[in-house]
Amino acid sequence: MALIECKNVSLGYEGKPIVTGLDFEVNEGDYLCIIGENGSGKSTLMKSLLGQKSVISGKISFDRSLNRKEIGYLPQQTVVQKDFPASVREIVLSGCLNGCGLKPFYSASQKKTAAENMEKLSISDIADRCYRELSGGQQQRVLLARALCATKKLLILDEPVAGLDPLVTQNLYSMIKEINQNGITVIMVSHDMNGAIENASHILHIGNTPLFFGKKKDYLKSDVCRIFSQGGDAQ
Repeated sequence: MALIECKNVSLGYEGKPIVTGLDFEVNEGDYLCIIGENGSGKSTLMKSLLGQKSVISGKISFDRSLNRKEIGYLPQQTVVQKDFPASVREIVLSGCLNGCGLKPFYSASQKKTAAENMEKLSISDIADRCYRELSGGQQQRVLLARALCATKKLLILDEPVAGLDPLVTQNLYSMIKEINQNGITVIMVSHDMNGAIENASHILHIGNTPLFFGKKKDYLKSDVCRIFSQGGDAQ
């Protein structure tokens, strides 16, 4: 079943399109990786999927079972965010905020969810540590646990491995793949073409116009993949 459908979507700023003619869908259980050159509209597409930015034209439709407030989101980190003075537990729990409504406190159920997600991401032992004291890889696991607290259906990840060393990158990819295999749909923007190809079920490769959308196995046979793999720049 399609959770998200994009039909003839154009994205950009102040009415000036960056990318036009986007047609793709994301089904339950998919692991879609979005790749493309800098400035191709990847982050703009993320913002549109999250309802933070309107499309210029076309339509993005969501299945009625998917509430945008229940989408888990891991954004690119800023320098200020990396220095945030809160504990790991506090940050992970904040992923439950949309479910709090007008209640001033987290429920026992929400605290249990946060604890379970910290366990999944192997950060239970650092729950009381200050976030800004952690390594880059630890911080990303904290943010991924936070995103999981917000959703049972869909994770949107914007450059989750940016700036991480190869071993930490591989470990984080393994965690994301396991999350997907446990039933959560994943949409990930990445500059890491090799990581995307290895882990994704589907690829959306965009430029000024869509270059490819489909299953990974078909992308590997495509001219777009060949060109970008042989000296093209997927960043």
